[in-house]
Amino acid sequence: MMAEVVGNSLGSGLWTSTCGNDKKNQSPEIQCSGGLQLKMSSQRSCFLGVETRTELRWENWKLGGEFTKNLFLKNVRSKLLKLRYRPPVSKIFTTLYPQIITLSPGTSFSLPVTFRPLDKCEYQDAIEFHSKDGSFVVSLRATLPCHALDVPESVLLPTCAVLHQSKSSFTFRNARQLQTRFQWEAPCPFQLSPETGLLEGGQECCVTVLFRPQEALVHQVEARCVFGDEGENTCTVLLQGLSKYPFLQVSAPGQEVGRKVLEFGSVAVGCTEERHFDILNPSTVTTSFSLSRIVRPALLESVFHSGVQKGEVAPRSSTRVSVSFCPVTVDTTSVDYLSLTCPGALSKTLIKVTGTCTGSEVTLSCSVLDFGCVDEGQEAMRTVDIVNSSSVLEYYQFDVDSAGHSIFILQPRCGTLPANSSRSLTLLFRPQHPIGHHRRVACLLLHREPLFLDLLGTCHSEELKPAILRPRHLVLYQKNHARGLTWYPPDILSALLVENKLQLDQDGALLLPEHCAQPDVAIPEARSPMEEYFQGCAGARLEADPGSSSLSWTHVTVDPPELTFYDRTTSSQAVTIYNHTKGKISLIWMAAQDSPFSVTPSSCDLGALKSTAFRVSYTPQQHNTFHGAQLECFALYKVLKDHREVQDCTLCPSWCVMVRVTGHCFQPDREHFIPHFSLQHPQVNFPPLSLLSYRTVLLENTGDLPLIFRLDPEACPSVSVQPTIGLVQPGQHQILTLATIPAEDHPAKLPIILHFNASAKHTQELSVVSTVEKLRVCLEGDGSLFFKPTAVGSCSQRTHRVRNFSSLPLQFRWRVSGPDQRVLSVEPDRGVLQPNDTMVQTWSFKPLEEMVYNLKPNLTFWAIQMPGSKKSRLSLKFVGMASKGSIKSERAVLDLGEVLVGDRRFFQVPLMNNGSCPVSFSLSVQQSFLDPDLPEEMLGDPAALELGTVSGTIPARTRQLIRSTVMPARRARYSWVLSYQTLNSAGSVLEAPQHLCQVQAVGVYPTLEVIDSRCHGSTEGLSKLQLWRLFSLDQLNAYLKRDPAPPELTYRVPTRHSLRRSPPIYTSAMLDFNFSAAPLGSEPSSMILMFENTGSIDVDWCFLFPEDQQIDLEFWAETGEFSSTELYQMKVQEDRLFNIAPRSGKLHPGQQKSVTFTYRHDFSGLNRIPVLFKLSHGREILLNFLGVTVERERHYLHFTSTKHVFAPVAIGGFNPPKQVYELYNGGALPLTYQVDTEPLEQLAEENFDHPVLQCLNPQGEVQPGRTALLEWVFFPLEAKTYSVDIPVHILEGDTVLITFEGCGFHTQSLMGSAPLQLFAADQSVPSTQRLLLPNQVVYLSEERVSLGDIPVCSRSTRVLFLTNVSHTDQVLYTWNIADQVVKIQPDHGSLSPGKSALCILTLQASGSPRFYQTDLICEVTKEEDLAHYRLDLQQWEQERDRKENEFTITEKDLEQTCSIPQECKPSPQRTGPTVKKYKTLPSIRRSSALVGDRSSRAERRAQIEASRVWRRPEPPRPFLLHLGVTARSHCLLEFQTYFPSLLSSHYVNRSPQPNVAQSGSGQIRSGDTPLLSHGPEREIITHTLTAILRTLLDEPEFHRSLLNAVAEPVPYFSQMRETTLSRAPSPTHPGTSTPYPGVTQREAPPPYPPTPQLLMGGKLCNAGVTESQATGQPNRPPPSGPQPNKPPPSGPQPNRPSPSRPQPNNPPPSGPQPNRPQPNRPPPGGPQPNKPPPNGLQTLEVVKMELSVQETIRRLPEFCDLAEDVLLNTLQNLMMEAFLGELVLTARPRIITLPPISRRTSCGSRRLSRGDVDPEEQRNQGSAQGLSPNLTN
Repeated sequence: MMAEVVGNSLGSGLWTSTCGNDKKNQSPEIQCSGGLQLKMSSQRSCFLGVETRTELRWENWKLGGEFTKNLFLKNVRSKLLKLRYRPPVSKIFTTLYPQIITLSPGTSFSLPVTFRPLDKCEYQDAIEFHSKDGSFVVSLRATLPCHALDVPESVLLPTCAVLHQSKSSFTFRNARQLQTRFQWEAPCPFQLSPETGLLEGGQECCVTVLFRPQEALVHQVEARCVFGDEGENTCTVLLQGLSKYPFLQVSAPGQEVGRKVLEFGSVAVGCTEERHFDILNPSTVTTSFSLSRIVRPALLESVFHSGVQKGEVAPRSSTRVSVSFCPVTVDTTSVDYLSLTCPGALSKTLIKVTGTCTGSEVTLSCSVLDFGCVDEGQEAMRTVDIVNSSSVLEYYQFDVDSAGHSIFILQPRCGTLPANSSRSLTLLFRPQHPIGHHRRVACLLLHREPLFLDLLGTCHSEELKPAILRPRHLVLYQKNHARGLTWYPPDILSALLVENKLQLDQDGALLLPEHCAQPDVAIPEARSPMEEYFQGCAGARLEADPGSSSLSWTHVTVDPPELTFYDRTTSSQAVTIYNHTKGKISLIWMAAQDSPFSVTPSSCDLGALKSTAFRVSYTPQQHNTFHGAQLECFALYKVLKDHREVQDCTLCPSWCVMVRVTGHCFQPDREHFIPHFSLQHPQVNFPPLSLLSYRTVLLENTGDLPLIFRLDPEACPSVSVQPTIGLVQPGQHQILTLATIPAEDHPAKLPIILHFNASAKHTQELSVVSTVEKLRVCLEGDGSLFFKPTAVGSCSQRTHRVRNFSSLPLQFRWRVSGPDQRVLSVEPDRGVLQPNDTMVQTWSFKPLEEMVYNLKPNLTFWAIQMPGSKKSRLSLKFVGMASKGSIKSERAVLDLGEVLVGDRRFFQVPLMNNGSCPVSFSLSVQQSFLDPDLPEEMLGDPAALELGTVSGTIPARTRQLIRSTVMPARRARYSWVLSYQTLNSAGSVLEAPQHLCQVQAVGVYPTLEVIDSRCHGSTEGLSKLQLWRLFSLDQLNAYLKRDPAPPELTYRVPTRHSLRRSPPIYTSAMLDFNFSAAPLGSEPSSMILMFENTGSIDVDWCFLFPEDQQIDLEFWAETGEFSSTELYQMKVQEDRLFNIAPRSGKLHPGQQKSVTFTYRHDFSGLNRIPVLFKLSHGREILLNFLGVTVERERHYLHFTSTKHVFAPVAIGGFNPPKQVYELYNGGALPLTYQVDTEPLEQLAEENFDHPVLQCLNPQGEVQPGRTALLEWVFFPLEAKTYSVDIPVHILEGDTVLITFEGCGFHTQSLMGSAPLQLFAADQSVPSTQRLLLPNQVVYLSEERVSLGDIPVCSRSTRVLFLTNVSHTDQVLYTWNIADQVVKIQPDHGSLSPGKSALCILTLQASGSPRFYQTDLICEVTKEEDLAHYRLDLQQWEQERDRKENEFTITEKDLEQTCSIPQECKPSPQRTGPTVKKYKTLPSIRRSSALVGDRSSRAERRAQIEASRVWRRPEPPRPFLLHLGVTARSHCLLEFQTYFPSLLSSHYVNRSPQPNVAQSGSGQIRSGDTPLLSHGPEREIITHTLTAILRTLLDEPEFHRSLLNAVAEPVPYFSQMRETTLSRAPSPTHPGTSTPYPGVTQREAPPPYPPTPQLLMGGKLCNAGVTESQATGQPNRPPPSGPQPNKPPPSGPQPNRPSPSRPQPNNPPPSGPQPNRPQPNRPPPGGPQPNKPPPNGLQTLEVVKMELSVQETIRRLPEFCDLAEDVLLNTLQNLMMEAFLGELVLTARPRIITLPPISRRTSCGSRRLSRGDVDPEEQRNQGSAQGLSPNLTN
């Protein structure tokens, strides 16, 4: 768009212009504010065939100057153009002096236009151009310099989502040379950048448009640009943008109510599992999204991670989001929620992610390992298996010394166990002292409680042999320990046992007397594995550890249990061992060789409840190393050293006390090793409960050097860690166990510092979360639950969500008060809520009465780990309203229409609930019939309506469809009344039945109808009418329309039900399917029927042969006894003489299906078989298939029936109609028939010699496969039925007796109605082809033409079309017409692929009434097949000629002729290209093999030689199209009486017709002209005519006459001739006769070719000349040679009637009559001078004479026939031109005014009338003007 402003204030105002975005081919348009639109000068357009500019514009002009521009005019048409122009009105614009501009096709002309300005203002003018076709204007305009911008009309931005943005850009230009400033103003939601700027002349600027919609709308706003020096000019750009609401969908595997679920399942601790979900964008706009977590508990561990936080999704695409799950706490379920939000979206989407953490399952192969008794200085080895039966990798560590300080050596001490694996561990027992050793070793597991392994071993020396420890002693020790007896030494226990103060139980354990009554009572085991491990490691500090309540489990303790030697100033430290028993014990330390750690003293005895100190020394052998060890001290009762002092029942194992020691010997100036380790996990989270909890942490040495670690227990006294010190070798790990009791006063994080390698530089903080969290549960809806209105007695449900907003799993339970439990319930009412999980619960409301319910159920919940703790409680406010409701049907009456009897029809009954509450209902049905006078047994029929849903619930203000089924049992009109009853929640009825609606249906049976039929093969010569009668299709259609009888419904569907070969018949509907007759061995006779389902229900149909109805029996069940009928049917079925394809099918309403019936001519004689035509749930019709096969040597006429009934004829008439009877030749030979007329003569004698029945052609010949027509005249004498049996003799054949019947009736019985017209069977045959045949490429628009009732001597025409539907084949067609009363034009031709031909059918009725029943055959042949045949025939003839001229004489057979048989040679009497006259050898058929005679050897040799003969090629078999023409002619009096309204639509030919006798063959015979036979007479005539024609071809004069005849003008119609008019009457020659008295004609022929003229209605019409011209100027003979044109004498004035009229004595002839002489033209020598007009009396006489002549001419039959021929020919020509596309009948007519008549035009008109006019131009003028007005008169 360009915007400009005129600088002069005197201008016409503000001017703007627009242009499109495409600046290549378009120029801008100037838009005026007043509404006028002009185009720019650069725009070129085409006006009336002239291409030029629409405007010339001058810019940048100065006063006083002269500026010239050229206006180019170009002729783009193909003919000469002449233009005249009017110069500009003002003196400012000047051009050349007006002249005629002549433009040849394709040439141009330059017209200079000069502009001379006088004032500084705008100028505007125009130049107007004129031509014979119209005018156009070119504008001239001069403008002043102004500001102008070229901007686009509109800018379309990409579609954008709400709250998103899209952008686009456009470029605008300064269209002038003036510098201009601009400023853009754009309303929301558009924003332009840059908004302001400065443009130089011609400079461009790109503007970016940003579109940010706030709502979903179609945005169309105008951006305003202010430009100019001071912003005085404006222009606008239309900004367009479409915004839509964004919408995203989540595709995840799981689904819950209101959210998607991403389930991870069970994941091993420490492992990472990844899942994904898809974000789908089904909209057409790009949408951005953000993914975030919803608010969750503060102490909940973050185990779910998503790599996508935000992004964009393209239209109709998806984005995949991955989520990883890495659990850290074993046996916990983690739940988290991701919120998918989209800017501008109307809702959010929640994605629930959940997963379960699983740990390992590790076990030891045994819990006790016994080394037995080992001598001092020896060792024993045992193995134990550690098994991991889970799918999780597990870390393990045995808490035993590996530096040699332990007598039990285990390898490997620590390691990893892969999933589902096991490992064998080796243990060595190396005792140092002769005592019994027992140590309980802990196997630490990551994330699991430790396992314990009891190690037993006894050492004997030469001096000491203590009692040997066995695993059973541990069992007894545990029982004695539980009973508190292990704190006493064995000697005391033995004494008590002797004193019976102690007793033994059944297992051998000690038992106090008070426990004897209950020996199984024992103190339960209260320690957990973690607690036992901590107690074993804590030593004497156990009572200070959290969770330790007493020292009842420990007999000997050590303090401190851990020693560190990090200070070089201290080389030894003291430890104290406490004896908590009541006996004296011995303490023995295990020493290790080459160990820097030693204990002194190494052994001692300690009294009961005493303590002693030991000194632990650290003496390293080398510097700069780390050392660590577990020092073992075994404590045992001293009496155990001698086995003689201890009984087996009082034996107590030893106790092992450990002291952990670490140290280093780094020199002060040396840097300690840098540790390399990994810690899993640096943050340890304890359950937020006031309960002792344990967690494990893995410390792994990932370096190549050992490291030592130390934790300061005093730094974080609330958390206990075991062990606090230790040495970790390279590649090994240490499992740290943490224990604490969370408290509310604990900080959010408790730091624990790990010191490595005894250096302050190497530390690691371990964060511990150990706080108590309050349990929190959130209820949806702020603790309120509202129910929708509910019907009394029914039940309504609603979901409600409960969320666990704490980091602990909770157990909950709902409590509803007792009376309220009948009204309100919840499911589930108890369960477990995982941390951060939301559970959907279903509440049920069952009101008992109409009221408002206000209830408060309570929710109780507590932590699962603390079932006995205090429970929390929440209340839910419940509000529900109860009311009563009802339902109704959407439609009061539901009409289902027609339903198949015995079939099911599914439909839906719409029910409406307009109330405020759901309604539970129960439906019932009551059946009745609407048909009157029904039998009483029908009233007791069961209900045919079945409801799919008898009861249910309809929500409030909704619509529900009840699926129902109707199965009518009989043909009747059904009516069902539906009623309903409301139900309560238990299903009980609350009220009486209420009317709902009424359902109506009509039970019908399936029906089919045959709508078309075709035949091919041997019966292709049959017409459609014959086929319709052979198959009795009218009767078949009548049967199909009737209802089936009850026996026919014995088997509703086709089934095998018969045990015999000939099944029983259950139907009385029987008819014949006659396949006609054909010679033996010919092609099968195929009949194709088109069936259509004319009903409104589906139809399943089937054709069943007898074998299809028989039940398949086993071989042993066959009786083997068959009747003659069964044997015959078995033979026919076995030979497959009859076939149907397809045999079954299904047709929907209105659907069509073609079925092919085939009969094979393999066996001569009459073949028949019954076939059952079955419609499922409908009719059964028995079809008797009949087929005749004729021997090839037999003459055979096929009669469908031996009885024929003529059409009824009225008595008392004089012209009875002719009727026909068809004779079909079903054999292979032509035959001659003869009708015996003796019965006809007898019938005449019986009726007073009145010819009641006459046969017009009693004898004749019928070709094979063709039909002959016997013409009969039935002339009844009385109103009765006549019957006569007439023999029909066949020459060399049989005689058939045919019964002919006819009925005569009184005309008075018609009561004014029309007499019987055509046969009803003829009218029921379809006229158009609906059935397609294989290989059919040409189709007729109509196959049957019924002309109806016509008068005699009339001519009826119809237009037909032949269409070639092939895309590749070109075909030839030829019409074979046997009856001369019917003609088709053209009778032959060719059709290109996809083209059509228009054919005109004409029936010329004879002078006597008759029935016309003609079958016209159109033979269609492909040109390609015909070309192949001609080529093969040419090769065959060449081979034949060669064999005739070449021969070999042998001695054996001198008389042998050529191999071509004599019968294959053409007859010398036949000429022409017809090849059908040749007869081929008979083919060898299968039937010949059936002949029992054996041929001789010579005959067989002759057959072999005959098979080697090269047979003559046969012409291609044409495809036959049948056209049936039917009509009945009536005499004029009868037609006028009974068809008065149709008389005006027929023209009766009144001209005398030659007496033509019509035979059955349709040939015209004359009594004067004998028929030429094939004898010598014909040969003489042929040779004579041949000699004459050859002489004419050699004559030069004949050639010249042919050339001259070509130059003569050809008349348009044969009935046009020259008409000569003169003023005075001309004398007539004697001997001539005229049709009017006193009128003479000239005999002299015209000396030159006549001018085509037509006289109609008393006016003369000359081809191309008006009437005034024809009557005003006499015809002049042309000169013999070329002469200059001479002006004719003065004649009458133009456009005035000429006084010269045709005289009575010289009227124009009425038509081309060969016996009448033609009038002569006036002699040459110039025109006759005009005579003065006669007086008034003479003028009146002339006028009267002229009117009399005109009236006489109008009454002439020849003139009427001529007018009919002209009109008919004209209309046919118009139809042909319209069909060829040369004439558009629907085009608007145009009237062209003729120029005034002058001498020049008169002469020119005469020349035009003589054929000098271009035919194409004349056709165009004729089509534009329409018919001549003279013809319309």
